[in-house]
Amino acid sequence: MLTNKLISAVVVCYGDEGNIRALYHRLTAALSGITSRWEIIYVNDASPDNSEAILQELAAKDSHLTLINHSRNFGAQAAFTSGMVQAKGDAIVLMDGDLQDPPELIEQFVQKWLLGYRVVYGVRRRREQSMGKFKQWLYHLFYVFFSKTAYISVPQDAGEFSLMDRVVVDHMNALPERDRFLRGLRAWVGYKSCGISYVRPERYDGRPSVSTRGLISAFRWARKAIFSFSYKPLEWVTHIAIVAMLLAVVGIGVYATLFFFTDAPRGISTVLILILFFAAIQLLTLAIMGEYIGRIFEEVKGRPRYIIRDIVNDHRLDSHR
Repeated sequence: MLTNKLISAVVVCYGDEGNIRALYHRLTAALSGITSRWEIIYVNDASPDNSEAILQELAAKDSHLTLINHSRNFGAQAAFTSGMVQAKGDAIVLMDGDLQDPPELIEQFVQKWLLGYRVVYGVRRRREQSMGKFKQWLYHLFYVFFSKTAYISVPQDAGEFSLMDRVVVDHMNALPERDRFLRGLRAWVGYKSCGISYVRPERYDGRPSVSTRGLISAFRWARKAIFSFSYKPLEWVTHIAIVAMLLAVVGIGVYATLFFFTDAPRGISTVLILILFFAAIQLLTLAIMGEYIGRIFEEVKGRPRYIIRDIVNDHRLDSHR
């Protein structure tokens, strides 16, 4: 045993019916070898398959497992938040439910935590999933781009898979924003942190989520990350406007010279090109501003981040009895 402190593992489940039992057994073995006090919190984010029935069966047999069922699918970030609010542990581990986050790595997380690190995160140095080099390059490119544009320092190739101290989780839970990007919030909170490299394996069971549709979803997720933690796009709008203005001045000078001192043909093409050029800049500017305005709109509505339909083995109720 490494410690006698309570460790909470928060697992998000969506379309993972073929992964649940294997992950449960591996996670149970990993946690029981680390501490005598642990809990597993499964957040079923309205999974369309048979996941809830399997989790209900496991929760009926094991009081260490708490099952949270959402009323509908609210997304992974909201699901992790739901589990973090429920967790009672001195340290909280976040992981996906598809076994691409190996439970055996938690022991190394805990060792670093006991040395004084408040946040220990997994760093994906290589992916075994068959997405192709181009797609892997795109994922890496996003992390590089995000780290360069964000106003906080965010580790590259680090996802939600991590261990966080109770104090970090309490600060994150207290943050009021609805449209959450947890790895960014984790970095924003601060505290001493470190990364542990690992090879991200293939999905244990089921079809990989990385497809054409998955890439579109990933693109939306990347936009969310960038516009939530960077003001650079707004600065780029200013720079583009200045460059466009300078180009317009130069263009006017060149056109005036041709008009007054040469017999160059005077056609409609020049006007069309200028109109298209400035229209494109205006549309780009509106698109960037729209991203920020949309996030403001989402926040000011003040809707809850998620709705819990029911909880099985709610140990927080036990602590109040």
